[in-house]
Amino acid sequence: MTDLAPSDTVVVTGAAGWLGQNLVRALGDRGRVRCLVASRDEVSPLELVSPSVEVVVGDVRDPATADRLLDGIGGDATVFHAAAIIHPARKVRDLFDVNVGGTQLVLDRARRAGVRRFVHVSSNSPFGANPTPVDRFDERSPYNPYMAYGRSKVEAEGIVRRSHERGDVSAVIVRPPWFYGPFQPERQSQWFRAVRTARFPVVGDGSQRRSMVYAGNLVHGLLRAEVAAAAPGRAWWIADPEPYELREILETVRAALSAEGLEVSGSLRSVPRLVGVVAEKVDGLLQSRGLYQQAVHVLGELKDTIACDVTAAQRELGYAPATTLLDGMRASIRWGLERGMQF
Repeated sequence: MTDLAPSDTVVVTGAAGWLGQNLVRALGDRGRVRCLVASRDEVSPLELVSPSVEVVVGDVRDPATADRLLDGIGGDATVFHAAAIIHPARKVRDLFDVNVGGTQLVLDRARRAGVRRFVHVSSNSPFGANPTPVDRFDERSPYNPYMAYGRSKVEAEGIVRRSHERGDVSAVIVRPPWFYGPFQPERQSQWFRAVRTARFPVVGDGSQRRSMVYAGNLVHGLLRAEVAAAAPGRAWWIADPEPYELREILETVRAALSAEGLEVSGSLRSVPRLVGVVAEKVDGLLQSRGLYQQAVHVLGELKDTIACDVTAAQRELGYAPATTLLDGMRASIRWGLERGMQF
């Protein structure tokens, strides 16, 4: 089977987000790039990317917005659906309204428009934590969703899969883990500050592993999912080639901060793994009541190995991640410093 040529017309939801900003810039030379953003404040930075960029302002949960987004999009178009909530401001319900309801709306309008391919951005959260520190998730791994976000992304994947199986649209699912790189939100800058001043803890002995993905590597994987003959109807893990131990991640970030001229203070500190166990239980209790606290949620996950195997994407999609953890972290820090962010 022969790979497709890249679509001349592309639709990107979540275009003002961390991933969306990187993706739109990679698509800037396409003939037409239509972007969905949530507010008018997010329009100008995208319109400056290229004259080919068109911006639609609205809520992904709104049928009228979905109609405008896909209006006049021809059958040669690709839709990259990246709109999602990871950390809701307060209510767990928002995860399902956006991640499930929004996916259903955009997918339905993509079906009506007869788009060529629908690339859905999922997550590692539908799979929870690896059973042991040496395991890695692959394309055959069973669902074991972690908390409400994981459940919402399982439901969204199911909607996409069923649509493909019915022949409604040629769909691909991409599963990125924790990603990093330019166009980071403020929460990432806060994380850099915490790591730089040794206030971000190593939970347990720090040997638990995490798959991560540099934003540029992830964009490369998405663009391969758009055109690869093997892609439709399947879900693919897209990450850096190897997972990293948590302690290695934090030490690399501190090295990157130092290499970019920032003072790094203190030494990494450890807290017992039990702290993460307690945080997970508190997180579960809060979410059972419809509430969400980001710091508690993140702490509860830090005790676990969450690692994936990208062999299939490398072999069958032609995915070739090029940027290392150190180089990617340095690029992220430089991007922030150039914009006056405080690390």
